[in-house]
Amino acid sequence: MLLEGRYAVIYGGGGAIGGAAARAFAREGATVHLVGRTQETLDAVADDIRSRGGTAETAVLDALDEEAVDAHADAMPGLDISFNVITHGDVQGTPLAEMSLADFERPVITAVRTMFITTRAAARRMIEQRSGVILVFGGYGDPLRDHSLGGLQVAFGAQEYLRRNLAAELGRYGVRVLTIQTGGIPDSIPDDFPGKEAIARSIEEPTLLGRAASLEDVGNVAAFAASDWARTMTGSALNITCGTEIG
Repeated sequence: MLLEGRYAVIYGGGGAIGGAAARAFAREGATVHLVGRTQETLDAVADDIRSRGGTAETAVLDALDEEAVDAHADAMPGLDISFNVITHGDVQGTPLAEMSLADFERPVITAVRTMFITTRAAARRMIEQRSGVILVFGGYGDPLRDHSLGGLQVAFGAQEYLRRNLAAELGRYGVRVLTIQTGGIPDSIPDDFPGKEAIARSIEEPTLLGRAASLEDVGNVAAFAASDWARTMTGSALNITCGTEIG
Protein backbone atom coordinates (compact mmCIF):
# COMPACT_ATOMS: atom_id res chain seq x y z
CA MET A 1 0.00 0.00 0.00
CA LEU A 2 1.28 3.43 -0.97
CA LEU A 3 0.48 5.26 2.28
CA GLU A 4 0.82 2.59 4.94
CA GLY A 5 1.58 4.06 8.35
CA ARG A 6 0.92 7.66 7.27
CA TYR A 7 -1.45 10.14 8.89
CA ALA A 8 -3.58 12.36 6.68
CA VAL A 9 -5.88 15.26 7.53
CA ILE A 10 -8.57 16.28 5.07
CA TYR A 11 -10.27 19.61 5.68
CA GLY A 12 -13.71 19.36 4.12
CA GLY A 13 -13.51 15.59 4.51
CA GLY A 14 -17.26 15.17 4.63
CA GLY A 15 -17.78 16.54 1.12
CA ALA A 16 -17.74 14.69 -2.18
CA ILE A 17 -14.17 15.56 -3.13
CA GLY A 18 -12.76 15.34 0.40
CA GLY A 19 -14.51 12.02 0.88
CA ALA A 20 -13.07 10.65 -2.35
CA ALA A 21 -9.56 11.58 -1.26
CA ALA A 22 -10.11 10.16 2.23
CA ARG A 23 -11.31 6.84 0.86
CA ALA A 24 -8.30 6.58 -1.45
CA PHE A 25 -5.86 7.50 1.34
CA ALA A 26 -7.43 4.90 3.66
CA ARG A 27 -7.42 2.27 0.93
CA GLU A 28 -3.68 2.83 0.58
CA GLY A 29 -3.10 2.36 4.32
CA ALA A 30 -3.25 5.87 5.77
CA THR A 31 -5.09 6.80 8.96
CA VAL A 32 -7.38 9.62 7.87
CA HIS A 33 -8.58 12.48 10.05
CA LEU A 34 -11.71 14.04 8.57
CA VAL A 35 -12.31 17.66 9.53
CA GLY A 36 -15.37 19.77 8.80
CA ARG A 37 -18.27 21.69 10.25
CA THR A 38 -20.98 19.01 10.04
CA GLN A 39 -20.67 15.85 12.11
CA GLU A 40 -23.23 13.90 10.05
CA THR A 41 -21.37 14.22 6.76
CA LEU A 42 -18.04 13.43 8.40
CA ASP A 43 -19.53 10.34 10.05
CA ALA A 44 -20.94 9.11 6.74
CA VAL A 45 -17.51 9.11 5.12
CA ALA A 46 -15.79 7.72 8.22
CA ASP A 47 -18.31 4.87 8.54
CA ASP A 48 -17.83 3.98 4.88
CA ILE A 49 -14.05 3.89 5.32
CA ARG A 50 -14.31 1.72 8.44
CA SER A 51 -16.70 -0.67 6.69
CA ARG A 52 -13.95 -1.29 4.14
CA GLY A 53 -11.34 -1.97 6.80
CA GLY A 54 -9.80 1.49 6.92
CA THR A 55 -9.11 3.78 9.86
CA ALA A 56 -10.83 7.14 10.14
CA GLU A 57 -11.27 9.79 12.84
CA THR A 58 -13.49 12.87 12.74
CA ALA A 59 -13.34 16.35 14.22
CA VAL A 60 -15.83 19.19 13.95
CA LEU A 61 -14.16 22.58 13.58
CA ASP A 62 -14.10 25.64 11.36
CA ALA A 63 -11.00 25.89 9.17
CA LEU A 64 -11.17 29.67 9.58
CA ASP A 65 -10.52 29.24 13.31
CA GLU A 66 -6.73 29.22 13.51
CA GLU A 67 -6.56 28.24 17.19
CA ALA A 68 -8.84 25.24 16.61
CA VAL A 69 -6.90 24.15 13.51
CA ASP A 70 -3.55 24.47 15.30
CA ALA A 71 -4.81 22.54 18.35
CA HIS A 72 -6.21 19.73 16.18
CA ALA A 73 -3.02 19.41 14.13
CA ASP A 74 -0.86 19.41 17.26
CA ALA A 75 -3.00 16.66 18.82
CA MET A 76 -2.72 14.29 15.86
CA PRO A 77 -0.36 11.35 16.49
CA GLY A 78 1.36 12.17 13.23
CA LEU A 79 0.81 14.48 10.27
CA ASP A 80 2.19 13.35 6.93
CA ILE A 81 -0.45 14.60 4.50
CA SER A 82 -2.61 17.73 4.59
CA PHE A 83 -5.35 18.31 2.02
CA ASN A 84 -7.68 21.32 2.12
CA VAL A 85 -10.86 20.99 0.04
CA ILE A 86 -12.97 23.49 1.97
CA THR A 87 -15.71 25.05 -0.20
CA HIS A 88 -15.33 28.77 -0.80
CA GLY A 89 -18.92 30.00 -0.79
CA ASP A 90 -18.57 31.46 -4.27
CA VAL A 91 -21.38 33.07 -6.26
CA GLN A 92 -21.45 32.18 -9.96
CA GLY A 93 -23.58 33.42 -12.83
CA THR A 94 -23.45 37.11 -11.89
CA PRO A 95 -21.20 39.37 -14.02
CA LEU A 96 -18.42 41.08 -12.07
CA ALA A 97 -19.79 44.48 -13.02
CA GLU A 98 -23.04 43.60 -11.27
CA MET A 99 -21.65 41.71 -8.28
CA SER A 100 -21.51 42.99 -4.73
CA LEU A 101 -18.15 43.35 -3.04
CA ALA A 102 -19.18 40.83 -0.38
CA ASP A 103 -20.04 38.15 -2.96
CA PHE A 104 -16.83 38.79 -4.90
CA GLU A 105 -14.43 38.72 -1.99
CA ARG A 106 -16.00 35.87 0.01
CA PRO A 107 -14.40 33.00 -1.96
CA VAL A 108 -11.07 34.83 -2.17
CA ILE A 109 -10.87 35.49 1.56
CA THR A 110 -12.13 32.02 2.49
CA ALA A 111 -9.75 30.22 0.14
CA VAL A 112 -6.65 32.17 1.14
CA ARG A 113 -7.38 32.20 4.88
CA THR A 114 -8.23 28.51 5.18
CA MET A 115 -5.28 27.48 3.02
CA PHE A 116 -2.87 29.62 5.03
CA ILE A 117 -4.22 28.45 8.40
CA THR A 118 -4.31 24.75 7.55
CA THR A 119 -1.00 24.62 5.70
CA ARG A 120 0.76 26.59 8.42
CA ALA A 121 -0.47 24.10 11.02
CA ALA A 122 0.76 21.20 8.90
CA ALA A 123 4.03 22.86 7.93
CA ARG A 124 5.08 23.32 11.55
CA ARG A 125 4.75 19.58 12.18
CA MET A 126 6.31 18.60 8.88
CA ILE A 127 9.33 20.87 9.32
CA GLU A 128 10.11 19.13 12.61
CA GLN A 129 9.93 15.67 11.05
CA ARG A 130 11.63 16.75 7.80
CA SER A 131 8.92 15.24 5.60
CA GLY A 132 5.33 15.67 4.51
CA VAL A 133 3.00 16.51 1.64
CA ILE A 134 0.60 19.45 1.39
CA LEU A 135 -2.02 19.14 -1.34
CA VAL A 136 -4.06 21.97 -2.81
CA PHE A 137 -7.26 21.46 -4.80
CA GLY A 138 -7.65 23.95 -7.64
CA GLY A 139 -9.51 24.61 -10.84
CA TYR A 140 -7.55 27.57 -12.11
CA GLY A 141 -7.36 28.36 -15.79
CA ASP A 142 -8.50 30.89 -18.37
CA PRO A 143 -11.73 32.81 -17.69
CA LEU A 144 -14.86 31.47 -19.38
CA ARG A 145 -16.52 33.76 -21.93
CA ASP A 146 -20.02 32.38 -21.44
CA HIS A 147 -20.13 31.89 -17.69
CA SER A 148 -19.43 34.37 -14.91
CA LEU A 149 -17.33 32.81 -12.16
CA GLY A 150 -17.22 35.78 -9.80
CA GLY A 151 -14.32 35.55 -7.39
CA LEU A 152 -13.75 31.80 -7.79
CA GLN A 153 -10.90 31.91 -10.29
CA VAL A 154 -9.35 34.82 -8.41
CA ALA A 155 -9.38 32.60 -5.31
CA PHE A 156 -7.74 29.73 -7.18
CA GLY A 157 -5.10 32.08 -8.55
CA ALA A 158 -4.29 33.35 -5.07
CA GLN A 159 -4.02 29.78 -3.80
CA GLU A 160 -1.60 28.97 -6.59
CA TYR A 161 0.74 31.79 -5.68
CA LEU A 162 0.63 30.75 -2.04
CA ARG A 163 1.36 27.18 -3.09
CA ARG A 164 4.45 28.36 -4.98
CA ASN A 165 5.69 30.27 -1.96
CA LEU A 166 5.11 27.31 0.33
CA ALA A 167 6.91 24.92 -2.00
CA ALA A 168 9.90 27.28 -2.23
CA GLU A 169 10.16 27.72 1.54
CA LEU A 170 9.39 24.16 2.64
CA GLY A 171 11.40 22.21 0.09
CA ARG A 172 14.59 22.47 2.17
CA TYR A 173 12.80 20.52 4.91
CA GLY A 174 11.70 17.72 2.62
CA VAL A 175 8.11 18.95 2.46
CA ARG A 176 6.36 18.80 -0.90
CA VAL A 177 3.48 21.06 -2.01
CA LEU A 178 1.33 20.20 -5.02
CA THR A 179 -1.91 21.30 -6.65
CA ILE A 180 -4.41 18.85 -8.10
CA GLN A 181 -5.72 20.86 -11.04
CA THR A 182 -9.18 20.01 -12.34
CA GLY A 183 -11.54 21.52 -14.84
CA GLY A 184 -14.53 20.49 -12.74
CA ILE A 185 -15.83 17.19 -11.38
CA PRO A 186 -19.36 16.53 -12.70
CA ASP A 187 -20.14 13.66 -10.32
CA SER A 188 -19.41 15.92 -7.36
CA ILE A 189 -22.51 17.95 -8.24
CA PRO A 190 -25.62 16.82 -6.32
CA ASP A 191 -28.22 15.10 -8.51
CA ASP A 192 -30.88 17.64 -7.55
CA PHE A 193 -28.70 20.66 -8.37
CA PRO A 194 -30.43 22.87 -10.97
CA GLY A 195 -28.85 22.55 -14.41
CA LYS A 196 -26.51 19.71 -13.43
CA GLU A 197 -26.57 18.13 -16.91
CA ALA A 198 -25.80 21.42 -18.64
CA ILE A 199 -22.95 22.13 -16.22
CA ALA A 200 -21.53 18.65 -16.80
CA ARG A 201 -21.61 19.18 -20.57
CA SER A 202 -19.86 22.54 -20.21
CA ILE A 203 -17.06 20.80 -18.30
CA GLU A 204 -16.73 17.79 -20.59
CA GLU A 205 -17.10 19.29 -24.09
CA PRO A 206 -13.96 21.52 -24.06
CA THR A 207 -11.69 18.65 -23.01
CA LEU A 208 -9.42 16.83 -25.42
CA LEU A 209 -10.71 13.49 -24.17
CA GLY A 210 -14.38 14.41 -24.32
CA ARG A 211 -14.88 13.59 -20.65
CA ALA A 212 -14.00 14.95 -17.22
CA ALA A 213 -12.21 13.56 -14.20
CA SER A 214 -14.35 11.61 -11.75
CA LEU A 215 -14.29 11.60 -7.97
CA GLU A 216 -12.45 8.29 -8.16
CA ASP A 217 -9.83 9.92 -10.40
CA VAL A 218 -9.33 12.70 -7.86
CA GLY A 219 -8.83 10.19 -5.06
CA ASN A 220 -6.38 8.08 -7.04
CA VAL A 221 -4.29 11.07 -8.10
CA ALA A 222 -4.29 12.47 -4.56
CA ALA A 223 -3.06 9.14 -3.19
CA PHE A 224 -0.31 9.02 -5.80
CA ALA A 225 0.71 12.63 -5.12
CA ALA A 226 0.93 11.97 -1.38
CA SER A 227 3.01 8.82 -1.83
CA ASP A 228 6.72 8.23 -2.32
CA TRP A 229 5.98 7.41 -5.95
CA ALA A 230 5.71 11.18 -6.43
CA ARG A 231 8.73 11.99 -4.25
CA THR A 232 10.36 14.07 -7.02
CA MET A 233 7.32 16.28 -7.52
CA THR A 234 6.76 19.60 -5.76
CA GLY A 235 5.89 23.20 -6.62
CA SER A 236 3.73 22.17 -9.57
CA ALA A 237 0.28 20.98 -10.54
CA LEU A 238 -0.97 17.53 -11.42
CA ASN A 239 -3.21 18.31 -14.37
CA ILE A 240 -6.30 16.10 -14.42
CA THR A 241 -8.41 18.38 -16.62
CA CYS A 242 -8.55 15.75 -19.40
CA GLY A 243 -6.86 18.31 -21.63
CA THR A 244 -8.88 21.44 -20.94
CA GLU A 245 -5.74 23.16 -19.68
CA ILE A 246 -2.64 22.08 -21.61
CA GLY A 247 -0.32 25.04 -21.07
